[in-house]
Amino acid sequence: MHIHKEGYKSIAIGAIVFAVLNLLSFYFISSSLPIVSLLIFIVTLGTFLFLISFFRVPNRVLTTGENLVVCPADGKVVVIEEVFDEEYFHDKRLQISVFMSPANVHQNRNPISGEVIYNQYHKGKYLVAWHPKSSTENERHSVVIKKGNTEILVKQIAGALAKRIVNYLKVGQPVAQAAEYGFIKFGSRVDLLLPLGTKVNVQLNEVVKGGVTVLATLQ
Repeated sequence: MHIHKEGYKSIAIGAIVFAVLNLLSFYFISSSLPIVSLLIFIVTLGTFLFLISFFRVPNRVLTTGENLVVCPADGKVVVIEEVFDEEYFHDKRLQISVFMSPANVHQNRNPISGEVIYNQYHKGKYLVAWHPKSSTENERHSVVIKKGNTEILVKQIAGALAKRIVNYLKVGQPVAQAAEYGFIKFGSRVDLLLPLGTKVNVQLNEVVKGGVTVLATLQ
């Protein structure tokens, strides 16, 4: 396991805040209110360790396969349904959505290999990530990856806590299945828009792992 590069700045700031708060607590509170000083230490240490945990990237054996759609994010499957896509396809697609809690790994991975043919950032709201309208109204970043005649749209969606979406892809760029393509900070979700008729390999509320779980099989 290692720490993601997107976490370096946040962890450094967290370490400074942790040190300053506890130094102040030691000098001004510990002698008169030792229990309060201990509580401050426990709470700040727990918060700092959680911050480090948020940016973790575990070592994994990644899944790849010619017709497989690999999960782009850790979390829980919250949507499996047909939807009408107004952004890119302008027709019906099969949507699979994965909700990421703050406790999940937040690195995002390519569901298939192919070429990036569309990349668009959209400003928006910060509705809770499981809200039905978060897919179309929240801050989001959409990417379409084309492999042969198949096109898949992957949408990073900000949630109520997530205020920054990081996307490393560019139009015309070739990408490898299960390789990293982005990161979302502090709670969010990822939507996949697949061709109708795609075989779904997961169920609602199933816990999935980015780069490991096979969400669907292309027909």
